[in-house]
Formats: sequence, C-alpha cells, structure tokens
Amino acid sequence: MIANLAQLAAEETEQNPLIPAGPELLVGTIAFAIVFFFFWKKLLPNINKVLEERRAAIEGGIEEADAMKVEAQSVLEQYKAQLAEARHEAARLRQEAQEQGAALIAEMRAEGQRQREDIVAAGHAQIEADRKTAAASLRQDVGRLATELAGKLVGESLEDHARQSRVIDRFLDGLDEAASKAEAAR
Repeated sequence: MIANLAQLAAEETEQNPLIPAGPELLVGTIAFAIVFFFFWKKLLPNINKVLEERRAAIEGGIEEADAMKVEAQSVLEQYKAQLAEARHEAARLRQEAQEQGAALIAEMRAEGQRQREDIVAAGHAQIEADRKTAAASLRQDVGRLATELAGKLVGESLEDHARQSRVIDRFLDGLDEAASKAEAAR
C-alpha cells in the first residue's frame, strides 16, 4: 500500500494542476464556443431589446413627467392669476359695499332729519292750534267774567252781544299790547 501511494504521488507531480489535459482543453473550448454562440445569437438580442424598451420607457416617462410639470406650472399660474383676480374682485365688492353702506347711512340720516323736521313742524302747528284754541276759550271766559264784573260795577246788565264783544276786544287788545311791551323790554 505504501508502494501504491508513492506511485500515485509520482503521477500527480507529472501533471500540472493549472493546465488541463489536451482532450479536456479541446472539449472545454468547443463547449465555450457553443455557449458563447447561443448567448450571442439568442440571448444578447433579447437582452438588448429589453434594455432598449426599458430605456425608451424611461425616456418617455421622463418626457411625460416634463410635460406634466410644464402643464402643472401652467395650471398653477392660471390658479394664481384667478386667485389674484378673485382677491381684486373681493376688494372691489367690499369697497362698493362700503360706499353703498355710507350712501344708505347718509340717506337714512337725511330721512331721519326730514322726519324730525316734520314732527317738529307738526308739533309747532299743534302748539299753535292749541294756543289759538286756548286764547279763544280764554277770551270767552275773560269776556264773560269781565262782562259780569262790569255789570256788577255799573249796576246794569251788559247782555248786548255786540257791545259785549267790543268791550272784550278792547280789553284783550290792551292786554296784548302790554304783553308785547313787556317782551320788548326784556
């Protein structure tokens, strides 16, 4: 057994492990050529075709993304323009509403002033009518009292209506003159 091992060791030293034997080298080269030819004719065109389709899809996607970006930018600009226009319109409407409000307030003030003046004028007219009514009533009462007093003083009846009216009118005219002089003296 030792002899067999020695003989195997001697055979192994004759053959270089980095260089294959001639028939193995020929079979390996032919197999490599077949596999290379198969890859070159069948697989390489398919791989190139898939890579080209992928490149075209990526470039198309990039172009589409660029187009969408430009479109989005355009839509954004339109939105900004519409927003600015809406803000301008809102400011214009707000200003218009303020002007209308101010005009309405002025109109309401004028109407209130007119109504106040009407009420004051109606009050003055009512006061004047009441004053005239009171003066007339007072004239009659004073005239009656003056006639009775004069009748008692004179001792005769002054029932004559025309005479009574003249006496009353002279007496009241004298009172009016005295009142006018008193007001003028103030």
